[in-house]
Amino acid sequence: MSWGVLFLFLTLLCISVVFLLGKVIERAVAEQLGWFLEETSALDPFQSSFRPGFGTETALVALTDDLRRQLDRGGSGLVILLDLSWSIIIFAFDMVDHDLLDHRLADVGIQGIAHNWLCSFISGRGQRVALGREMSSHHSLVCGVPQGTILFMRPLAQLIRSFGLGCHQYADNTQLYLLMDGHTDSAPNTLTRCLEAVAGWFRGSRLKLNSLKTEVLWLGRDGMGMRDQLPSLVGAQLVPLPSVKSLGIILDASLFREAQITATAKVTFFHLRRIKQLVPYLSRPDLATVIHATVISRLDYCNSLYAGLPLKLSQKLQQVQNAAARLLMGSLPWEHIHPVLFKLHWLPVEYRVRFKVLLLTFKALHGLGPSYLWDRLSRYAPWRASRSINSNTLVVPGPKEVRLASTRARVFSTLAPAWWNALPH
Repeated sequence: MSWGVLFLFLTLLCISVVFLLGKVIERAVAEQLGWFLEETSALDPFQSSFRPGFGTETALVALTDDLRRQLDRGGSGLVILLDLSWSIIIFAFDMVDHDLLDHRLADVGIQGIAHNWLCSFISGRGQRVALGREMSSHHSLVCGVPQGTILFMRPLAQLIRSFGLGCHQYADNTQLYLLMDGHTDSAPNTLTRCLEAVAGWFRGSRLKLNSLKTEVLWLGRDGMGMRDQLPSLVGAQLVPLPSVKSLGIILDASLFREAQITATAKVTFFHLRRIKQLVPYLSRPDLATVIHATVISRLDYCNSLYAGLPLKLSQKLQQVQNAAARLLMGSLPWEHIHPVLFKLHWLPVEYRVRFKVLLLTFKALHGLGPSYLWDRLSRYAPWRASRSINSNTLVVPGPKEVRLASTRARVFSTLAPAWWNALPH
C-alpha cells in the first residue's frame, strides 16, 4: 500500500465502511494502472497531464522551443488549438461508450483478470429516475463511467504524427503544429488530410469538436500563400488570429510574451489592491498565504517561458513582486526593496526564471521529467577521457544550429545547457 492510499484510508476511516473501501480500491487501482501504463510506454510521450514531472509548463516549453528554432531557420509555423464542446467536457464521463473503452483498454495491453475486472466495474449498470414518489422503469446503461477514461491516451497523437505534424496534449487540450520551410508544397494537402482524419477520430470516439472556438496562430513568413488558404474544420473556416491562449499562456506571432506579461501584471495588481483592503484583518502568515495564492503563483506559472526577456518586460513582473513584498512586510515605498526580498527569502523575478529553467534541466537529466525535454539536451562526450571534464556538462548548440543570438538567448535547448554548465560543480 502506497503512502497516498494509506493517507486516504486514515482520512476516510471514520466516515463509512462501504464508502471507505470504494475510495481506497479506486485509488489503489488508479495508482497500479498508472504504473503499468508508464512502464509499458502505453502513454503517449507528449501527453503531459496527470503524470509526475509533466505539466502545462513542460508542454509549452517544448512547443515554443520547436517554433522558435523553426523561425530561426527562416521557416514558418502553424499552431492549431483544438477545442472540445463544453457540453462534451462537462458530460464526458457520462458519454463514454463501454465497447469503445473495452477496445482501448485492450489496445494498451490490459488483459486477463485486470481487463475483466475493469470491464465488470463499468458494465452491467442501470439507472432509474425518481420524481417525488414516482419511479421510472429500469434502463441499462451502455455508456458512461464513474471515473475518468483513457480515451485520449495514445491513438489521437499517433494519428496526428502520422501526417508529419507535431502534437502536444494536456488532458482534453490538443495542440497541433506544423513546421514548414519555404519549399514545402505538400503542406496544405497534408494539413487538410490531417484535420479530416482528426475530425473523424473524434466522431468515432463519440466526441464533438467545437470548430468555432478552435484557434489558429501563424508564425513567420508565408512564402506559399498558405496563410489565407487554410482548410476548414467540421464546416468552419480556420482563420489565423493575432494571438491565442494555450494552457493559460498568451502566444502571439512573434512569441515575444508582451501580451502575456501585460495581462499577468494587470491581474496581479488588481488582486494586490483587493488584498490591501484585508491587511487590517489578517495576520502576517495569513496575509502571506493570500499573496502567494493570488499573486506569486501567477508570477511563477510557466515562468521558464520568460527566459531572455527584454529588461522593460521583466521589470513589469518585478514591480508586481516588489509591491507584494512591500504590502506583506509593511515597508514604505522609498525603502530599498532588496533587504525586503532578502527577509522574505524571495528570489527576484529574473532569478526565479533561471531557477525554474535549471530545475526543468535537472529533472530532464535525471529521468524525472518528460522525454521530450531530455531529447533537447545532450551530454558532452570528449574524444579522450579526462578527469577535468565533468560528466554533467551539456553541449550548447552553436551558431550553426541556432543562427540568431536572440534565439539562443531564449530557447530552452540552448539556454538550459549554458546555464547548467555555469553552475559550480
